Amino acid sequence: MSSSYLLQSPNFSTNLKLPSKPSTPTATPCSLSVKASSSSSSSSNNTPASTASKGNNIRDEARRQYLTNPPQNQNFSAKYVPFNADPVTNTESYSLDEIVYRSQSGGLLDVQHDISALKAFPGSYWRALFDSRVGKTTWPYGSGVWSKKEWVLPEISSDDIVSAFEGNSNLFWAERLGKHFLEMNELWVKHCGISHTGSFKDLGMTVLVSQVNRLRKMNKPVFGVGCASTGDTSAALSAYCASAGIPSIVFLPANKISIAQLVQPIANGAFVLSVDTDFDGCMQLIREVTSELPIYLANSLNSLRIEGQKTAAIEILQQFDWEVPDWVIIPGGNLGNIYAFYKGFHMCKELGLVDKIPRLVCAQAANANPLYLYYKSGWKEFKAVKASGTFASAIQIGDPVSIDRAVYALKQSNGIVEEATEEELMDAMAQADSTGMFICPHTGVALTALMKLRKSGVIGPTDRTVVVSTAHGLKFTQSKIDYHSNNIKEMACRFANPPVSVKADFGSVMDVLKKYLSKTPK
Repeated sequence: MSSSYLLQSPNFSTNLKLPSKPSTPTATPCSLSVKASSSSSSSSNNTPASTASKGNNIRDEARRQYLTNPPQNQNFSAKYVPFNADPVTNTESYSLDEIVYRSQSGGLLDVQHDISALKAFPGSYWRALFDSRVGKTTWPYGSGVWSKKEWVLPEISSDDIVSAFEGNSNLFWAERLGKHFLEMNELWVKHCGISHTGSFKDLGMTVLVSQVNRLRKMNKPVFGVGCASTGDTSAALSAYCASAGIPSIVFLPANKISIAQLVQPIANGAFVLSVDTDFDGCMQLIREVTSELPIYLANSLNSLRIEGQKTAAIEILQQFDWEVPDWVIIPGGNLGNIYAFYKGFHMCKELGLVDKIPRLVCAQAANANPLYLYYKSGWKEFKAVKASGTFASAIQIGDPVSIDRAVYALKQSNGIVEEATEEELMDAMAQADSTGMFICPHTGVALTALMKLRKSGVIGPTDRTVVVSTAHGLKFTQSKIDYHSNNIKEMACRFANPPVSVKADFGSVMDVLKKYLSKTPK
């Protein structure tokens, strides 16, 4: 792998009136007015900024609407509980306003919603409500995350929310890639990299930073927010903290991320520490630091992140008009995202919006594949690995924090784990780009998994399949340059497309073009 693009150590360290129902509901979402039988209702309270009261911005207007028509009997709530705890026998729980990352036993926590309160409304109601908010500018519902506020952080004031109207990312039909390379007619790509900072991490970070904003207003001991990162987490954290005026501290592994990923936290004013270790080493340090200093931990160990990331799954269902795809393939590193997608799909099924969930596939780079090895062993024993260098740098993680979450999600969804070598993932990225995309290497990992499962017949030619693209290709331009320049040692770069040098005269240009045209398929 070329080192020219790797990180170099810097020299600085609204209200809702319900349709009539047979029984009185126990909760009323503070939101838009919708009809449960409609999937495209409009709202008189869904006031765009252009029609807000004179002198008000959209946040002012949301505050005015709240004061004018306060919500009635809203009792949606959520709390921290030990991950996968028995709902009958578990007695351990924490308010979301507490600063806690682990259960008493040292295990992961999960955000548990009051499902009985949410079930007071039928699935048709929630579908209509979420659909009515898409594309609007009403604060905060214009965000793909906060349009599902009742399922994310139901008790937070809209005034405390820090949002860049993230989410609502493109789900596009990868027609030529599917037909030309995979003989598929239903290949779709959910491009989560089309977001504020260019990755899916924005979805979780808007939730976490909003909750930190709330905690600081409550005078909780939170000076700032910190994370270990392989690039995208630090970009999202620094952007949202900068928007809220909250200090951010970032631990990055030296010489292991792209310059494009490094420059984002620097530009957003984060305090960046370039540490001579890998991601797992940075993660260990940030956990030790946040246990001693008033710095809030922002890594996916923090279950608030999952609540934002799960909304991408709900968006996929919305974009298919609430039809469930057969497969969803997700790159996996620290493994919070695979659980987040499962949780989003599962909530939709549990609350009656859909009647099933898709099968999930987690794709790992072969150079950082502890989940894959665990899966291939029949889930007998998990062993962390020493992750080697990979072009898919954001998933170069050998000891994933969310391993238990990922295994649970895969077992519950009859899921599969696949891996991709460096050559496979780079070839897959080049193939996708040749059909008009511009994807990241991590998406190349997911596409490699798809190609292997198609070749083996596990995924059929008519299966509706969604590949989750986690970051924008513009963050990884040097890796693409190295590939197309045939500048990667021990890699054939089969789909390289280097520029052709030619003299600046008509005859030379014509000779080159004729040769090209003679080889181009008609």
